[in-house]
Amino acid sequence: MNTSSQPGPDAVKIGILSVSDRASSGVYEDKGLPALKDWLSRALLNPITFEARLIADEQATISATLVELVDAGCALVLTTGGTGPALRDVTPEATLAVAHKEMPGFGEQMRAISLNFVPTAILSRQVAVIRDHSLIINLPGQPKSIAETLEGLKDADGKSVVPGIFAAVPYCIDLIGGPYLETVESVCKAFRPKNAIRRA
Repeated sequence: MNTSSQPGPDAVKIGILSVSDRASSGVYEDKGLPALKDWLSRALLNPITFEARLIADEQATISATLVELVDAGCALVLTTGGTGPALRDVTPEATLAVAHKEMPGFGEQMRAISLNFVPTAILSRQVAVIRDHSLIINLPGQPKSIAETLEGLKDADGKSVVPGIFAAVPYCIDLIGGPYLETVESVCKAFRPKNAIRRA
């Protein structure tokens, strides 16, 4: 007999996309996808199915892959790489090309966080958009920067000093009709208005 009266956390499908000419051609090992998987697995209580892709810096290919991941049912799609000012960096353009709505606050907050570490954070061009019922966010290319922007800045006691962008992700996904994401508070505490919190 099933003695549990409460269902567990919603299952979620998450797309993770690493954009790199050299990693996709085997010149060096991709570190973006493992970094995304590791952080999300630590941060979320939900059962996660990952849809992972490693592709070159080709705008049409990036756009097509984003559409493919959204169509596959990914409530959240995170990209890494291709967001700088170099000629081959076209991830933001490819992302905006498939957008139904832009969410500029995510990019603004990522740059604000990164400016605590390097002045060249102002060169990053990450964007976030909504397509159908999916949230797509461009993240930096370095694993350390991925964790910093998602998680935010903490003091020596582990208390949040500057919120990371992921704190706003679960409620955003609520608002666009996606699954209810539950976070591990020691990694990243999600913020929701009181009336949006699902009671246990």
